[in-house]
Amino acid sequence: MTPTASGAFGVRSMTAPLRRVAMRIPSTDGDFGGAGWRPPDPKLLIWQHERLATVLESLGVEVVLLPPLAGLPDACFVYDPVMVTGAGAVVLRSAKRVREAEAEPLAADLEAIGVPVAGRLTGTARADGGDMLWLDEGTLLVGRGYRTNAEAHRQLAAILAREDATLERCDLPHDRGPAHLLHLMSVVSPVAPDLAVVFEPLAPVPLLEELRAREVRWIPVDADEYGSLACNVLAVRPGVAIMADGLSRTRQALEVAGCEVHVYQASELSKGDGGPTCLTRPILRSG
Repeated sequence: MTPTASGAFGVRSMTAPLRRVAMRIPSTDGDFGGAGWRPPDPKLLIWQHERLATVLESLGVEVVLLPPLAGLPDACFVYDPVMVTGAGAVVLRSAKRVREAEAEPLAADLEAIGVPVAGRLTGTARADGGDMLWLDEGTLLVGRGYRTNAEAHRQLAAILAREDATLERCDLPHDRGPAHLLHLMSVVSPVAPDLAVVFEPLAPVPLLEELRAREVRWIPVDADEYGSLACNVLAVRPGVAIMADGLSRTRQALEVAGCEVHVYQASELSKGDGGPTCLTRPILRSG
């Protein structure tokens, strides 16, 4: 699980076979409380992160392990600071003050393994990767909420246009307000081109209408398991997914739908309210 120089990159799908992914080793210092974490056991936190990487490798994914960023507990959630498209990395700007220092180091790490910078948000634009998912190879759905603002939408649309892709806006609900995390991908995770998991009570109506129009079935997540990140499911390839252990109802529903589900122990990693999609930055999806 060491960096390579293959230069292979490109992501325009949420469910195409995951070939290459970056993960950042968690920092065990810093202000966990200030970052919104419940205090984790440091040794168990590292072990669980290693186990998730091992699960990915067992499924044929190249895992590029990046060093921890001292004092930045959220830096292990590498999905948010940078988005990877077909052209390279788009460096984002976090609305969460304690995460502002994560994006440039991640962009530099990705450049070192062959992923060029394709664009950067500037000025007042603020966005998290957790608000972004590909509906198809040419359409990126982007949430509009407390973590991603209208200026980010404007700039991202211009960046995507350079590679003939478009942005569609999806407004998010207030939920528990700006102090609490709600990403678009908090309420939906694609598992296959025709299947997703969805927490219906917070799902935007246009999102559900779009899924229906595309003939995408979804598995409703119940409120108890939603609170334990059951909507956070990482597709390794269509119908093969990774999720945190202990979410038996959602896992069973996925398996009944024909999916192959792999789990990892997440008691400590979940204390930062991040699941397997948050902990991984896909670098290459193809095939």
